[in-house]
Amino acid sequence: MSTIFTKIAKGEIPSYKVAENEDFYAFLDIAPMAKGHTLVIPKHVEDDYIFNLDSRTYMGLCAFAREVAVAIKAAVPCKRVGVAVLGMEVPHTHIHLVPLQSEADMDFRKAKLELSSEEFAQIASSIYQEYVKVK
Repeated sequence: MSTIFTKIAKGEIPSYKVAENEDFYAFLDIAPMAKGHTLVIPKHVEDDYIFNLDSRTYMGLCAFAREVAVAIKAAVPCKRVGVAVLGMEVPHTHIHLVPLQSEADMDFRKAKLELSSEEFAQIASSIYQEYVKVK
């Protein structure tokens, strides 16, 4: 049974894609903690625990997430890009990349931003343009 993230990576459910390669997919979180909050997933592995991934997939996911984080930092005004791996919300390994001004921006309990589809599209496009430069 496919997860919602697998369906997103296959294009069966729309998303605001910011980066993609053969094995991994990055898209904006639709309930972001900050503008540019991005989720990074493996396309072909649906395990919900990152440390169950084989070494090749784990290292590839981390390398891809790094490229995306560099693109986010270039596209979204922030001091840093925070990284979190929880894996509790959706049963599919995923990395949260969150643009930060302070540590408080990484509080998963705080109210999420509400952005228009135009804002999401603009942010996704800006990050993608930077990702292409990084790659």
